[in-house]
Formats: sequence, C-alpha cells, structure tokens
Amino acid sequence: MPVRSFEASPPLLVVMGVSGSGKSTVGAELAARLRLPFADADDFHPAANIAKMSAGVPLADADRRPWLRLLGDWLAGRAVTGAVLSCSALKRRYRDRLRAAAPSVTFLHLAGPPEVIARRVAGRLDHFMPSSLVRSQYAALEPLRADEAGVTLDLGLPVEELVGQCLAALDGHPVRMGA
Repeated sequence: MPVRSFEASPPLLVVMGVSGSGKSTVGAELAARLRLPFADADDFHPAANIAKMSAGVPLADADRRPWLRLLGDWLAGRAVTGAVLSCSALKRRYRDRLRAAAPSVTFLHLAGPPEVIARRVAGRLDHFMPSSLVRSQYAALEPLRADEAGVTLDLGLPVEELVGQCLAALDGHPVRMGA
C-alpha cells in the first residue's frame, strides 16, 4: 500500500482497526513520539451512540454520519500542523469521508485475528464496547485497498514495535506487513 512522503508537511494519521486492536494506545504513543496532537474518536461519539453500543447494538451508518463529520473537521483543522487520530474507520466509505475532509490523511491499520480481539475486549473494564460486538466489527471491516494511502500492521506486536514500524513507514523505509 502506498504511504505518503511527509517531507513537506507533518503527517496527518488515522490509526484504524476494530475495537480492542490497540488504536488508542498506539495512536497516543505515536503522537507523543511525533510531538503531534492526538485524539481518540471514541471521545467524539454522542451519548446516544455510546448508549447504543453499551447495550450491545452495533451502530448504523446513520449513527456514524455526524460522528464522521466531526472527525473529518478535526482532521481538516490539523492538516497543516499534523495530528494523530485513533478511529475504527472500518469501511472504505468511512475512510473516504475522512479523506474528503482531509485529503492528506494516511491510515495505519492494526489488524489481527478475531480471537485475539475477543480476549482483549472481554478483559477491558473501562470501555463501553462489549465483546459481543467484536463479530459485527469484523463483519463491517473492509481492509485498506491498494489505492489507499496507508499500511497494515500486525496488532499482536508489542506497542513499541508497532510505533517503530509506523515511524519507519512514514520515513519510507520497509515495513513488515501485518495480517
């Protein structure tokens, strides 16, 4: 997958993947290493979306539209300075919405097997997403396509290694491709 060159401007990145993939952890560490602002897309969800997911009900596209608009606006507002956003961005059309608002965005997809994610999500006590929704996340997931700027990485790797691979990809160095 193509990865943009960031020589002319700071990177605008979305760390994507299903719930429990490590997006927030990797995104926050990556932003710290790059000295860029970081945001977690979960913080942009309205209360109704959180209540729905907490009840084990997957969000519909209509639930996501205003949320994606807010995320696109946040990215667009940082296109010149760079930023890192953790966001599921599961479907191509969701990524297209983010790209429409911020054309220079690059996606870093943390990918791996459903069994690993199910264990991670079941072990979380401080998150609204129940493990019952893992299956729906994988059903919705559309991996990055060859024409999308980004890279896919193995979510099973330690955080420091994932961040290192992200940084290497941003410098145009070879990256071990994930699942």
